[in-house]
Amino acid sequence: MAQADSKVLVLGALAGVAGIGLAVVFYQGFRSRRRGSWPGFYLNRNNEQATSVMLVDGPGLPGGQAVVLERLEALIQCVSELKDEMKALKEALPTLQDQVREELRGRDGAEARRASPLHRTTPTRRKRAAGTIAGARAGGRSSEEAESEGGYMTALTDSEEEELSDTEPGDEEQLTDKLSVLLERIDRLRQGTESDKRESLNILLEQREEFGQNSPFLWRLTRAYCDVHDISTALEEKKIHAETGKKVGEEAVKLNPTCAESHQWYAIMCGIMAEYDTVQNKIRNGYIFKDHLDKAIELKPQDPMSYYLLGRWCYAVAQLSWIERKVAATLFGEPPSATVDDALKNFLKVEEIHPGYSKLNYVFLAKCYKDLGQREKARKMCEAACSMNAVSKEDEEAQKELDLLCPVLGV
Repeated sequence: MAQADSKVLVLGALAGVAGIGLAVVFYQGFRSRRRGSWPGFYLNRNNEQATSVMLVDGPGLPGGQAVVLERLEALIQCVSELKDEMKALKEALPTLQDQVREELRGRDGAEARRASPLHRTTPTRRKRAAGTIAGARAGGRSSEEAESEGGYMTALTDSEEEELSDTEPGDEEQLTDKLSVLLERIDRLRQGTESDKRESLNILLEQREEFGQNSPFLWRLTRAYCDVHDISTALEEKKIHAETGKKVGEEAVKLNPTCAESHQWYAIMCGIMAEYDTVQNKIRNGYIFKDHLDKAIELKPQDPMSYYLLGRWCYAVAQLSWIERKVAATLFGEPPSATVDDALKNFLKVEEIHPGYSKLNYVFLAKCYKDLGQREKARKMCEAACSMNAVSKEDEEAQKELDLLCPVLGV
């Protein structure tokens, strides 16, 4: 029920009570003053008040007097019932505002933006309305007064609207500043120790209720789940972080389909989940991985990380056996397709955008050159990789690969 409609209902009901109250007063006067004759109203067959007036002679027409008394007693009964209904209505009014608020919160954002400014609710207005209504209740004022002063759905005056418009941008700026500070802190913690990365995830989870509808916040939460997955040792814990991170990543992509980082980290979580899924889901996640990486590159073509991940995907697909390709074709109609050349192009793109991007990128460049029979170039890539220090788990993985690859290439 809209707030305006509820007020009309209340005012109409109060007016009805007042009118019937006059009838009661008339009836009481009728019983106390037994004059010889007086005007009296009568009802027609539809129980509607007639427009004509008849004169009733009290002593001479006891039957007519009895009819009038019977009608007025019926009116008194109606008054009593109406009072009960009014009491129930007044008890329901304090919760009406909360019900309307919950209904409005469930509306589509676009529909909310199309609403009239007089019917839109803002954080400032909600706080003011809540405070006013709470104060009204504490002071013993009626629910009608509280609703009018709270103004949740009531049109505000021009000065009040101007005040709201003046304060709301400041609130938004403060919220934006708070989010910027939070994200900067999260980015710094990610460069730290394993303990810092776990702290990063905990902080993001604590702030999710406030910033959970913000795309940069969500993709960083996805990234944090990925980081904690990598540093965890218990299999069940790793699986939980992978599953939760994938769900958050999917939420981030749906929230803002034009955010490259959201697509990138969702793709990564799909790749991680391949470690724990069935063969069918592994293949499905492989397709999802590729699709979202392509989208990330389309949205942000100068991000070396997306090209590196795509290179890894192409190299893995190029190494699939004939049986694995047939399984993929059986399940999904068309097997994934990529060659070592495709992988090499992506790894070279990484080096073009960001020379010396990572130790592991050099390792995969060496692998591609080796598979293509270009051993001299492969050796150069191995030497470049060896010159870089191992400072992360990924670097440690790269060093293990180098320890196997270098002897084969004679480095």
